[in-house]
Amino acid sequence: MLPLLLLLVFGIIDFGRMLNTQIRLTEAAREGARAVTITNSNAAAAPRVTAVLGSTPVSVGITNPCGSAGSTADARVRVEHAFTFVTPISGLAALFGGTGYGTVRLDATGVMPCRS
Repeated sequence: MLPLLLLLVFGIIDFGRMLNTQIRLTEAAREGARAVTITNSNAAAAPRVTAVLGSTPVSVGITNPCGSAGSTADARVRVEHAFTFVTPISGLAALFGGTGYGTVRLDATGVMPCRS
């Protein structure tokens, strides 16, 4: 009975951490896209994403069609992060799309309309 209880508790802990990280990534991607549309500069996205996430290591991809006059396209910022489990449940990470032992690739995309 104890192994089943521990599996449940460890799953709750890591799933909660993973969900929190996903929510933070989504918020950071939206803020990055907002920064791109306001400043019309790709250079504004990465610092804004880093400011929202703090020290979480991420990679940032930017699609910014806002430079042309009268553009009706959307600026997109994609943020990726390799989430690492902290409990022994990491062996089951492959069931959740794990990329290696104990890690899962999380990503989020923020989309904002270009300002005219």
